[in-house]
Amino acid sequence: MTHRDATGARGTGPDRTERELSEALAALAEGVRAAPDAYRTARGEWLRRERRRRLVLAVLITVVFALATLIGLWVLNQTPSHQGVVFSGMAHSLPRPTR
Repeated sequence: MTHRDATGARGTGPDRTERELSEALAALAEGVRAAPDAYRTARGEWLRRERRRRLVLAVLITVVFALATLIGLWVLNQTPSHQGVVFSGMAHSLPRPTR
């Protein structure tokens, strides 16, 4: 049994379906009329959204950078007032490299 036998009567196969669908979409497309300035309006809206995204991203980056700087300064300011191990004056007890 071939594909043509399985489809039944002539003209009911995939070719007919494709042709009818193509005709229906063509008829639908003929009825669509775009506004004369539709492209300009859509492009303007897209550019506004793009500017807004960039502005929000710039503000977000600035806030994160400022917050990280403030946290870093706060952490550095929380060090104890006494001298730490690094500056304990023990540097003279380290062996000197020989040549």
